[in-house]
Formats: sequence, C-alpha cells, structure tokens
Amino acid sequence: MPQAERRPVASLWIGSRLGYLNQLCLLSHLRHGHPTTLYCTDTVENVPEGITVRPASEIMEIDRALVELTSASFLSNVFRYKMIRATGAVWIDCDAFCRLPFPDEMTHIYAGHGFRGALNCGVVAIPSDGALMESLLDYYENLPDAPPWFNDRQRRKLARQPDDLPQAARIYKAERTAFGPQAFTYFAKQSGDFERALSADYLYPVPFQLNDIFYDPHGRVEGHFTDNTLSVHLYTNGTRPWWRKNPPLPGSYAARMCAEVGVDPALALEVG
Repeated sequence: MPQAERRPVASLWIGSRLGYLNQLCLLSHLRHGHPTTLYCTDTVENVPEGITVRPASEIMEIDRALVELTSASFLSNVFRYKMIRATGAVWIDCDAFCRLPFPDEMTHIYAGHGFRGALNCGVVAIPSDGALMESLLDYYENLPDAPPWFNDRQRRKLARQPDDLPQAARIYKAERTAFGPQAFTYFAKQSGDFERALSADYLYPVPFQLNDIFYDPHGRVEGHFTDNTLSVHLYTNGTRPWWRKNPPLPGSYAARMCAEVGVDPALALEVG
C-alpha cells in the first residue's frame, strides 16, 4: 500500500476497454501514492479498482469525427495541456509505467526520447500559466496554414491533402507527430523551456525502436535504467498486435511487472 499521498496524475482514454498494459501503468502510479484519474469518453468496463474515473467532457469535448479522421491518441495532445491547466495534475500516457514517484518539487517533467533528441510528451508537468502552455494552447486553438517548423517536404505533403478535410486532420495526415512531440519540442525551444528537459533515462530509458524488449524473457530491460529512472514508457502504440492479443511470456518485463502490481493479462487481452 502507498505510504503517502503524492501529487495527482491523470490520463485520457477514448474507447470502452483497457488493455492489460494500460491497467498495469495506471495502477503503477497508484501504488506509489499518486492519486490517479482516468478521463473517459465512454463507459470503460475494466478500469482497475482505485482509479478515479471522470468524464473527459469536464476538460474538453472530444470531437469523435475528428478522432476517426486521425487516431484515438490524436486529441490527447490537446487534452493533456487543458487538463494540466485546469487541474495541475501530471499528465501520464496510459502506457507509462511508474517506477519511482514523481518528486513534489519537480515543476518541469518531460524528456527527450529515442535516438533523435526530440522531446516526448508522454509524461508532462509544466506550469499552468507559463509561456510554453500559452504557446501550445494557442497553436491548437488557432491552427496555422502550416506548422512553422515544417520543412519543404512536409509542406508539399500538407498541400496534397484534400481541402475538405478539417485543418487539424490535414496537418495530422501530413505529419503524424505534428501535434505531439514536434509541437512540444518546437514551442519548448521558443519559450526557453527546452533546456529544462530531463535526460531520456528519467522517462524513456528504452528507445521506442527497441520496444520488443519488454516482451522478451531474455531481455535485460533493467540494463537501460539508471538511478534517475522515474517512468518506463512501454509504447503500446508501437506494440506488435500479437502482444496485445496474448499474455506476455513468463519472465519478460511485462509479465514480471504485471505479477508485481497485480494485473492478470489474460483478463484484458485485445479481441478481434
């Protein structure tokens, strides 16, 4: 049981059922004492006990037609900053596993990831009234003809998108991460907050390109960790479909963490 209540964390779920890794990640924050809220667009049938469920509409209305044109995670890029501004909670993706609690004094929580050095926004805490927050919300609420960081190739791809699509969908189809890591990285550089970023080992110790290691019973996942590692991103969007439809192999990191936290993968497998 958690020994002390810590700062709140929150996420968003669009759909009616969580996968076992999503259950695992939400519970991992709860066990470290973080009150954990899941904002939902639908009735979710398998939210673990102890997770607070709230309607997503408390933060913003979710345009389901736009989600259909983009992806289930697309609007989370807008939602997370509006949620932070409204509640002050730390944003967590539903595939971010909490290894250690987030320090109360850490006002800026975000880090670079992968091999390119761009910032990711899978775990985020930023001041609710700072320049970075203002820039991000202005970008989402007043979409430009093209994101200011787009290169010639990206602009040509954007120009080829049908004019009858919503501008958000046109930008998304030209560059999928234009509302996530690309936007966050650009505006953090503009506001001077890029230099506040944590190193990758804090939040993304395993690069996205190596995400199969979480299911390998012979993989040394912990070899990527340091004493700084607070969160381990499991990258469910990049997970091979087989792992979402079958329990992880015994001895793998995913299986060991499920056993440690108390999640039965067999009860939350993807169907179909």
